[in-house]
Amino acid sequence: MPYLIGTDEAGYGPNLGPLVIGATVWRVPELNVDLYELLGDVVSPGVAVGKLAIADSKQLFHPGGGLAHLETGLFAGLESMGVRPRSWRDVWRSLASQANTRLAHLPWYRDYDTPLPLDAEDEDIATRAHQWQVACRKCDVALVGVRCRAVFPDEFNTVTDRLDSKGALLSQCTLQLVADLLGDLDDHVRISCDKHGGRNRYAPLLQEVFAESLFQVVCESRQESVYRWTAGRFSREISFVAKGESFLPSALASMAAKYLRELAMGAFNHFWQQHIPDLKPTAGYPQDARRFKAAIREAQQKLQIPDRILWRTR
Repeated sequence: MPYLIGTDEAGYGPNLGPLVIGATVWRVPELNVDLYELLGDVVSPGVAVGKLAIADSKQLFHPGGGLAHLETGLFAGLESMGVRPRSWRDVWRSLASQANTRLAHLPWYRDYDTPLPLDAEDEDIATRAHQWQVACRKCDVALVGVRCRAVFPDEFNTVTDRLDSKGALLSQCTLQLVADLLGDLDDHVRISCDKHGGRNRYAPLLQEVFAESLFQVVCESRQESVYRWTAGRFSREISFVAKGESFLPSALASMAAKYLRELAMGAFNHFWQQHIPDLKPTAGYPQDARRFKAAIREAQQKLQIPDRILWRTR
């Protein structure tokens, strides 16, 4: 059976905390299926009574509003794959195991852990997960993978300096994540990504990651850029689409990326609040990040924490 892959990111704009890229993989009966339509009895592209919200994370999370919507949708999906994270460290191991080395070395993550979910109810997650599984079985659909790639400030700075573009970093990391996922899929695959930094031409970037493939350019426009290639007997098609989160696999990827980003910022704020009483937490976006950086300056110097592991320069 063929597969759909959707990707999205969280944390492209901030100066503090990681950039997180998410991807989800779905086994489907045909490549052109609309999962929102197929699973419409139980899933909604927004908050709706009696349905599970799978949507762009910007619709489901607002600062101060809690993580319940993100947790319920993401954890219900993970439970359908037999994955049930019980703690902060569990969910990083489940979704972004490559981050474990960085988590062990950065002082705000090194000793941090907390039980999960933070805001959602276990009973609600279990109910939604059961509804999800019944609907998926009925439609011959399965979520088979959720994976994230976290880029912490020191790597972010190193790579953007080398590439002279954070848009190129986003594209490179996204395509490498896609390549890693494709290695396990032995059928036709359709992939959807959001547009990266206003770019319309992606063929050179695709060629870097999939060096042995020959790409067909289907279209390159402000709205959508589409490419096709083959891997053995199987076709591959990748689209870079403006507002790509309307594709359900990308929406769930957006939720996974945002959730890990918020967990990372929670640990980051907790660390600095241990050293500076009454410090107001930050989401890491430029104006407030500058306020936060000024507030921690003295403690940062005492703790001998270099800017390169703390502050993203672009």
